[in-house]
Amino acid sequence: MVRTQAKCVLLAISCALGVAAPAQAAQRRGGERLWLEAKGQEVRTQRSSLSHVARAAMPSVVSITTRQVSPESSGEEEAQKGIGSGFIIHPDGYILTSDHVVEGASDISVTVLSPQGYPEEFPAEVVGEDARTDCALLRIHAGRPLPALKLSSASRVEVADWIVVIGNPFGLAHSVTVGVVSYKGRTEVTPNGRDGDFDYMQMDASINPGNSGGPVLDLKGHVVAIANAVNVAGQGIGFAVPIDIAKAVLPHLRAHGKVRRGWMGITVEDFSPDMATEFGLEGSRQGVVVSGVQEEGPAGRAGLRAGDVIVALNAQPIARAHKLRWQVSARGAGRSVVLQVRRGRHPLKLRVTLEDLPTEEAPVAPVAARPSPPSKPVRSP
Repeated sequence: MVRTQAKCVLLAISCALGVAAPAQAAQRRGGERLWLEAKGQEVRTQRSSLSHVARAAMPSVVSITTRQVSPESSGEEEAQKGIGSGFIIHPDGYILTSDHVVEGASDISVTVLSPQGYPEEFPAEVVGEDARTDCALLRIHAGRPLPALKLSSASRVEVADWIVVIGNPFGLAHSVTVGVVSYKGRTEVTPNGRDGDFDYMQMDASINPGNSGGPVLDLKGHVVAIANAVNVAGQGIGFAVPIDIAKAVLPHLRAHGKVRRGWMGITVEDFSPDMATEFGLEGSRQGVVVSGVQEEGPAGRAGLRAGDVIVALNAQPIARAHKLRWQVSARGAGRSVVLQVRRGRHPLKLRVTLEDLPTEEAPVAPVAARPSPPSKPVRSP
């Protein structure tokens, strides 16, 4: 009986080796394999990395619950409740989330995991918020140092790289989804019709209501973006705000409670054949075109004109209009920038001192420019 079992085992091994033998023999004879052989160990390592990232980040991800009482409602009416996500960025209790999670809330509470693993709830204060980047900075006082996530850069991940998202979809705390980066630099999407300084990272990891404000992590466990919105008409189409944008506004939020944006008083557009023809720039191929200048604004006083092409800001090349708007905005009022400009065939350098972005109520001087087509709105930096 034992001999029979041994023969069966040997026969099975011989069959398996027999299947592999032709390929191995072809390799020995110098034959060319028609495929690249996968290594199972690499797959196991990657799966282990995703699991490790999620487990390590879990204590730093928080659940946010808000209450909002309508001014028109009576005291007997129940307040509207909202849910969202956030993550700890400093041991002293500073938490980063999406502004639309806490916007208009009368009460905010944050639930964190205790060192023993059970949920603890704390009242939260809003340190600062900014609707244009959809970022908000909260703080809680837990009486102990809290585990914080490290902030990286969206430039550290590329299209098709793995990412991990942690949040509280529909109130389901600490839910983990994984996916890949689908696209970087989406500026044509406006979730909920909100105008702002967005440069979205698109991903296919599942996000749902309640995920907003949660971290998007790379395989090192570092935050590269903030989960923000989903395309409800599609599947696997989610958007996140690059963490670089949040890092630019966080100092403003902590110091002032809001962002003091820099402003030059110009409108700019991406270079295109139509723009080149209109302004006589057929020989140009780089930079962004100044389509309008407010004569009494900072750039107008510095000598910038409609039709000029801005090729660099502080010696950094400029290729897209939205990048210029963001860089000017993020620098803040009172800072000076040097623009490298091409006017026809002549290069120029102009120094512009940025001012506060005018509020909607503030009167703005007329813009000296050609009329812009209504289907292609532009925004002043």
